[in-house]
Amino acid sequence: MTNREKHYADILLSIEAVSLSPEDPFTWSSGLKAPIYCDNRLTMSYPELYRDIVSGLVELVKEHYPNATAIAGTATAGIPHAALIADRLELPMVYVRDKAKGHGKGNQIEGRLAEGSKVVMVEDLISTGGSVIRAAEAVREAGFDVLGAVAIMTYQLPIGTKAFADADLSHFTLTNYENLVEVASLNPDLAKFQESLLTWHQDPEAWSQAHTN
Repeated sequence: MTNREKHYADILLSIEAVSLSPEDPFTWSSGLKAPIYCDNRLTMSYPELYRDIVSGLVELVKEHYPNATAIAGTATAGIPHAALIADRLELPMVYVRDKAKGHGKGNQIEGRLAEGSKVVMVEDLISTGGSVIRAAEAVREAGFDVLGAVAIMTYQLPIGTKAFADADLSHFTLTNYENLVEVASLNPDLAKFQESLLTWHQDPEAWSQAHTN
C-alpha cells in the first residue's frame, strides 16, 4: 500500500463514507449483497478533504493521461468530481447519462466535445464497472477517443476487472478495497469485521447468495 492509497483510505474511513454491516448486508444496485457500502458522495460535505481528493484525481489524470483534452463525468455521481477536475486542468467537461433522455434533444452526452477530443472518464466509485464502461462506450460511439478512467475507490472485484479488460478501458483510483480493509483493521471498532470483509471479497457472488433471505 502506497502512502497515497493509505491517505485516501484514511479520509474515507474518517468521514464514515465506508459503512460495514456483515449481519445486515447492503444490497447494491447490481443486486449483489455486500457487508460494505462506500458512499463517496459524503466527500463533498467536507470541503478541505474534498479539495484534497480532487487534487489526487487531478494528479491521476496528469500521471496516466497527460494527453487528455476533455473530461467526462458519469451521471450522477461522477459529475461534481469531473467538474472540479476539468476546472483545475482548464479542460472542457461533459457528463454522460446512463441512457439518452426521452425528451428535448434526447442527449446522452450533455455538453460539447471538440472534434478529435481525447477524453478521460470520471467516476466516484468502481464496483462492477458497468456505469463508467457504458458511459465510455457512449463517448466512443459519438466518435471520440476515450483514454481511460479515474475514480476515488475500486472494490477490485474480478467481474469489474474483466469488464474493463473486455472494454479495453484502463482505470486508476486513489485507493482500493484492500487498502480500506487494511486501514480499517487498525481500528478496534472495525477490526472485528475483517474476516467477513475478506471472505466476501474472495467470492462476492457466493457470499451474496448465502446472505439472501
